[in-house]
Amino acid sequence: MKKSFKLENLDCAHCAAVMENGIRKIEGVHEASISFMTRRLVLDADEGRFPDILKEAAVICRRVEPDCFIKE
Repeated sequence: MKKSFKLENLDCAHCAAVMENGIRKIEGVHEASISFMTRRLVLDADEGRFPDILKEAAVICRRVEPDCFIKE
């Protein structure tokens, strides 16, 4: 399943790269990409685990940039 999400309060290109690398390491993620310019996360992951993967991705984003969150 592939979906796109808006990232609110993403302020740093380096942080976006760190988030992207962290999200790619989540079990069940096939591909993840974050565009700093458009502030979008494109996530391709197992459909059955998608809600849990999205929660884990949100934790990673907040860990890197505490004000950043994934808008569904």
